[in-house]
Amino acid sequence: MSLIPSFFSGRRSSGVDPFSLDIWDPFKNFPSSSLISSNFLEFSRENSAFVSTRIDWKETPEAHVFKADVPGLRKEEVKVEVEDDRVLQISGERNVEKEDKNDTWHRVERSSGKFLRRFRLPENAKLDQIKAAMENGVLTVTVPKEEVKKPDIKSIEISG
Repeated sequence: MSLIPSFFSGRRSSGVDPFSLDIWDPFKNFPSSSLISSNFLEFSRENSAFVSTRIDWKETPEAHVFKADVPGLRKEEVKVEVEDDRVLQISGERNVEKEDKNDTWHRVERSSGKFLRRFRLPENAKLDQIKAAMENGVLTVTVPKEEVKKPDIKSIEISG
């Protein structure tokens, strides 16, 4: 969600959102030509999967909650890991649909390839109690928080 409203319409537009993670693709809607190799287009398509994996991170009084959109993936195709230095890593791979020589493709817009997102967890994260669940194409990772102890304050009487 952008904090800056769009000047071109009454609603938010990713075309002018400076905080958007979308990368401008100059070859989008560009007719294929011999100047653009198929390897470059394949690399571009794989990169778009990497960039377009959207993750929300919110903090509640009890936990840090990460929600990732991973439509069409099974839980076996997604990996959630925590490294020693308190880094949460969410990764996976969306495979390309197998082509049949009898099929005629009119448009290919769904991205495929690997994705990887990393987040440094705060000091109050309970790394040994992290849970992950997938439902309806949304991965939810819950990282419980340790209770923050309020310092004991002892009043000192002032003499004199």
